[in-house]
Amino acid sequence: MAHILIVEDEKAINDLIAMNLELVGHTSQQALAGDEALEYINKHTYSLIIMDIMLPGLDGFDLMKRVPERTPVIFLTAMGNLADRVKGFKLGADDYIVKPFETIELLARIEAVLRRTHQALSVFSLDNTVVNLASRTVTVEGREIELALQEYELLEILIKNKNIALSREKLLKMAWNYDYLGETRTVDVHIQKLRKKLNWENRIKTVYKLGYRLEVDS
Repeated sequence: MAHILIVEDEKAINDLIAMNLELVGHTSQQALAGDEALEYINKHTYSLIIMDIMLPGLDGFDLMKRVPERTPVIFLTAMGNLADRVKGFKLGADDYIVKPFETIELLARIEAVLRRTHQALSVFSLDNTVVNLASRTVTVEGREIELALQEYELLEILIKNKNIALSREKLLKMAWNYDYLGETRTVDVHIQKLRKKLNWENRIKTVYKLGYRLEVDS
């Protein structure tokens, strides 16, 4: 599962991409303008960014220059001439798709880019805790910590959605892979275990009347 930023000013297309990403198991955040996307990029980390070029505020080419080096980008745009495609790749894009597009092809290209870039995005570090998302191992102050399967699944969800408040119901659905059935207490129990094991008492914040958020300095 990847956390993907969609930067597309046509809301219907943005919503369509988000819906299809969710269907194949990914999560997403949506931006309708270049300036809005830049705010998200400065605050969060994404596995991939899908980006239009013709955007309100910052256009896609200017926005691309401000994307962190290790974050892969797919341009999805109506600008299909050779000069634009070459410019996109020279700026560091991992793929360039011209509208109109087939959803099944977009999803296939997303998976291909994620496979190619997975290794560079596989380690998350916060304070004295390091999480290797590829090997699914966790160390605290250099010592490996054993996590139960559901503890790790919950941890990975928090990491991929860092600085985003997630409801208990959402966490239950994402980490346990089933719809809310009234058992949110199990989320609370696992959160308490993660806080203790990872020394993240001040990192995993309780969001009043909602759920939890992994707080990471921007």
